[in-house]
Amino acid sequence: MAEEAKWYVVHTYSGYENKVKANLEKTIENNNLHHMFFDIRVPLEEVIEVKENNEKKSSMRKLLPSYVFIRMIMTDFSWYIVRNTRGCTGFVGPASKPEPLSEEEVAKLGVDNGVAAPEVDYAVGDNVEITSGTMEGSIGTVEEINLDERKVRIKINMFGREIPAELGLHEVKLL
Repeated sequence: MAEEAKWYVVHTYSGYENKVKANLEKTIENNNLHHMFFDIRVPLEEVIEVKENNEKKSSMRKLLPSYVFIRMIMTDFSWYIVRNTRGCTGFVGPASKPEPLSEEEVAKLGVDNGVAAPEVDYAVGDNVEITSGTMEGSIGTVEEINLDERKVRIKINMFGREIPAELGLHEVKLL
């Protein structure tokens, strides 16, 4: 039955994403509906803030505020359960008819793993400038990008030698 389940998007009141998720999970548990509902997600992304004293603070924020993603088998009954959850305003789709997400949309939004893959505007071989740390202002060439670990490895030409450096994705920018 889990093979029939698809990802759907539900619109919520602003700030109610986690409440809708908790209410749905409680309803599913109380009514033993695990055979219809398989996963509920509020996609998050990591945000790195740089404070005035160059201190970095990492936090998670909602990737798509006011939306909750649900992997479920769509029936009139499951639609009714979700639609009548407190804080839920309806499904996303034409004329409020639930439209499942395609596999490409699920991958692009990072719904399956709960955290969206960061976007970078540089690629292997590009020249980038380091934007923070002791080597701030240095220019290097991208050798490897690891989106899972959110790291980039670059080679910097210093003192006539190539020096490798591994930095966070947010610590370099495209020239």
